Amino acid sequence: MLNKSKRELNNITFCFHDEYVLLAKNYTMKMLITLLLVAFVSLKAPLHEQSAGKISSAKITFEFVSKEVKGTIEGFESQSKIDWQNLENSYFKGAVESKTLDTNNGLRNWSLRSGKYFNVDDYPKITFESTEIQKKNDTLLVTGTLNIKGIEKEVTITFKKNGQQLVGTTSLYSIDYGIKIKKKREDNLVKVKMVFETDS
Repeated sequence: MLNKSKRELNNITFCFHDEYVLLAKNYTMKMLITLLLVAFVSLKAPLHEQSAGKISSAKITFEFVSKEVKGTIEGFESQSKIDWQNLENSYFKGAVESKTLDTNNGLRNWSLRSGKYFNVDDYPKITFESTEIQKKNDTLLVTGTLNIKGIEKEVTITFKKNGQQLVGTTSLYSIDYGIKIKKKREDNLVKVKMVFETDS
């Protein structure tokens, strides 16, 4: 009778042992799968992050050609995203503060910022948002909507990559935005250059 009880106890012990081993194996397998998934995501994320960049700062200069007046504008802010692997998938959106317009002449700056020209009190921001991006050889053509004094016009900016910089140029006529420097439209030509520093 005693031997029979021992055998039954041993059988119960073996059953518990087998179930414990099975549970341990299942737990180990689940942990291994989880670790593999985490490792895969961790490896994949940096590749995606490396392909995307943001504009961290910008230097923007302009020239009123007929007046031979050059200047800068600051207060830059950006929500742009640059996909270095596929530049056509990039997105450009940003603004500058019109009150920062500077031509290195105090009286002229005051005049340009006044209601007669840029009217910085009523229109404190100059904004741009891309609508189409095309890549041609080493050139990026960014077409979008430029808003000055509440007037929206389509412009195309030509960018070239220089290391971690994007250097862009475009031209516009200030009279199209209600800023009349001279009577003839062609005499209101403004050339703009922007150098964007990116963070990746």
